Amino acid sequence: MQSDGVTLKLASNSPASALNGPPKFVLSGNLTPDFFAVNTMQPPYQPSGNKPASGGDATLADPGAATTLPAQTQQHIGDLLNNAKVSWARYGGAWGAALSAAQSGTSNVIYGANLSTPNFQPHHQPFNYFADLAPGTANRAQHLLDGGLGGSEFIKAIDSGTLPQVTFYKPQGNLNEHPGYTDVASGDQHIADVISHLQKSPQWNNMLVVVTYDENGGFWDHVAPPKADRWGPGTRIPALIVSPFAKKGFVDHTQYDTTSILRFITHRFSLPTLPGIAARDAALVANGGKPMGDLTAALNIKQ
Repeated sequence: MQSDGVTLKLASNSPASALNGPPKFVLSGNLTPDFFAVNTMQPPYQPSGNKPASGGDATLADPGAATTLPAQTQQHIGDLLNNAKVSWARYGGAWGAALSAAQSGTSNVIYGANLSTPNFQPHHQPFNYFADLAPGTANRAQHLLDGGLGGSEFIKAIDSGTLPQVTFYKPQGNLNEHPGYTDVASGDQHIADVISHLQKSPQWNNMLVVVTYDENGGFWDHVAPPKADRWGPGTRIPALIVSPFAKKGFVDHTQYDTTSILRFITHRFSLPTLPGIAARDAALVANGGKPMGDLTAALNIKQ
């Protein structure tokens, strides 16, 4: 990195322009010198982009593989919800199919993505990196759920009105609009279908739905993000708020980032602030900015 501790140092043979190829850096790997995981590291549990060790536990990824991230022990949003007795679940699209394929050795894994139909990205499953959600734990069985192929199991829970108080959903790979291996139209149609089901759900009157992405065109953002900590904020990405509580005919000028979703959850249930969010907000303030919003400015709710 450069002396600022943030900017990567270009290699002497790095192309002068993106038109001539991607940039090359002096150091480019999966771990920083102070052991922060960057780039794509695979979860330690199946489904993972790394196969189980030969003769080892079929529920684990090979711990000897350089890209297998050791099980993490930091406090995460699921821990805060558990402590507060707030029900929650993460529905992974095609999770069950991917898990079955990984354990039977039939998955076609390249660069951490199962490229066989229906396409599944193990490294897009954040809770599968944490030790307290390891295979065999009650925590995992209760909270890491199969969204089904095409989101079918998730939609069943929507229609039956049995979603927990906090629900995360990640569509399977060919429906997630990621550049390179899917298309926008299929993902848009899927999200429109999911939202249609949500709006007809018995739970709709009490819902806040947030739809957001990771890259989605932000590679070429023409506006520099505000200065904060070492890790962000990053380039701008789309986010949609769909809710009976959303303000109508209103332009919200509050600055948000992806963790504003977690900020809203902690606000709604009076939970402690996660350390990473506190660090981000402190860095924003130290650089003359303001802490990110928690979405409440866009909603008609009691503060």
